[in-house]
Amino acid sequence: MAVYFFADDHFGNHPGKNIFKHLPPELRERITFVENDFSLLESGKWLEDCELLILNIIGDTCNLPHAGKNAEKALKQWCEQGGNALLLHGSSAAFWQWDWWRQIVGLRWVRPNDPDNVAKSTHPKKPFSLRVCKSRHPLSSKLVPFELDTDEIYIELEQVSPIMTLMDTFIEEGVYPQCFETVTPWNGKFVSFLPGHFTHATGNEQLIANIAEIIKYLL
Repeated sequence: MAVYFFADDHFGNHPGKNIFKHLPPELRERITFVENDFSLLESGKWLEDCELLILNIIGDTCNLPHAGKNAEKALKQWCEQGGNALLLHGSSAAFWQWDWWRQIVGLRWVRPNDPDNVAKSTHPKKPFSLRVCKSRHPLSSKLVPFELDTDEIYIELEQVSPIMTLMDTFIEEGVYPQCFETVTPWNGKFVSFLPGHFTHATGNEQLIANIAEIIKYLL
């Protein structure tokens, strides 16, 4: 079984690649990492042995096309099989042009040209702290609080399905979930982890430790 990690370069910051290279070797050796290339995703061949999908993509950005019909067919099949996913940063919008995807991701990053005419999400850039929320979720005892020196803080997301908030941040604008889990209609677990835009953020030791714990939980 394998883990497939699909990423874009995210406006030249390469957060997916940076996170991948900082993961513990025992996790990294199980991962097939692909950046700026949807050919494997479109082929559907990853379905043969995928046990976890990791995404660090916002569809139709970074001079890349939105994933096409073949990718949608494969992703829908994988979701219907109860597949688990880790959605990093803006990946709730990885496939924002697909109606069904927009409805299953918990809190979704809303693009300016949203098909549902929902007001766009925003991301102030400043230092912020992340705290672990009180819950009886298995990850609550594994995640660690940390601070980031100036990164994108994703706010004003649209809630499309129930979530359990695992980490949040308190900033001038309000309190916002930064890590949360939702369960798909097919009982797959989707965990979203929102911090991680700039290189210094995706190299943060505590950020990587938290992502590693989420991967272990989802496997």
